[in-house]
Amino acid sequence: MVVDHNFYLSLALKEAWKYQGLTYPNPAVGCSVVGEHGEILAVEAHHRAGGPHAEVNALKQAYYKLTNDSYILALEDSLDIHTHLLSNHNGIFENIKLYTTLEPCSHFGKTPSCATLISELGIKEVYVGSYDTNVAAQKGNMVLQMNDCEVHTEIMLEECDALLYPFRKWLDDKFVFFKWAQRLDGSVDGGIISSKDSRKNVHAMRDVCDLLVIGGETVRKDRPTLDARLVNGKAPDVLIYSREKEFDTTIPLFNVEGREVFICDNFSKVDEYKNIMIEGGEKMAELTKNITDYYLCYLAPQANNFEILNAVQETQDIILWMKKKG
Repeated sequence: MVVDHNFYLSLALKEAWKYQGLTYPNPAVGCSVVGEHGEILAVEAHHRAGGPHAEVNALKQAYYKLTNDSYILALEDSLDIHTHLLSNHNGIFENIKLYTTLEPCSHFGKTPSCATLISELGIKEVYVGSYDTNVAAQKGNMVLQMNDCEVHTEIMLEECDALLYPFRKWLDDKFVFFKWAQRLDGSVDGGIISSKDSRKNVHAMRDVCDLLVIGGETVRKDRPTLDARLVNGKAPDVLIYSREKEFDTTIPLFNVEGREVFICDNFSKVDEYKNIMIEGGEKMAELTKNITDYYLCYLAPQANNFEILNAVQETQDIILWMKKKG
């Protein structure tokens, strides 16, 4: 049987992109587990820093599918999942294949080593996209190979590196992304655009970002809070880009506990942070084009000047991560 390894890894990639921007300071990672007859046992991702890695989430779901042992579904701590898998697997993983967008971690940090878990479960074939450049966690491929696991590397390498890019920027410098919302007809004004789920997604990103950048005109007009209340998260510091330094301090964003607010006519403050979100429109996008790494658009299935007759997805926005060509 000819196996399309790219297909299985592409499933992991698609799942991982759902959590891009939410895992800081960890990378977004996806994993697929495939049975001996090519059946998909699990497709999972890393959801948040400190939580189980993508491989652990995927092995947890695959284990349940193979054993119907529902006890594992209640486990959320990574060490607990590792322990249950190692104590109860009974060799069920020996003929499966594991696909991961990033080399499995080799060290015991906030969570146990994924490479060690994979080895001890008896998995003999692993397909890897990107190499881990984090010195503390890298060389997981070597751990697997030393334990008689056949490791295939650089599967969909370019696509996996694009997913991993924010993490690699955090390690050595900073990552800056520009976020906006628009309707299908291109309009960006006239009140709330994106769905509540999308707004919660943005708030979850604010919860883990260090700094939020916004224009002074937007602050004066919209009087925003710019917090993470929809996910009960923390509010990032705020940089207001403005030549005019005077603002009405009753605007909610100035009164969020634990936050610093900076008012500057340049973006040098960005260099003091690691994970930076810029929110704004076309003017702000132009001003920040030289410091922006990725662009994030929430495309709402609505239009001011059109009546939509049919849509495959009518209520949930399309979320697009992008970078400039060239």
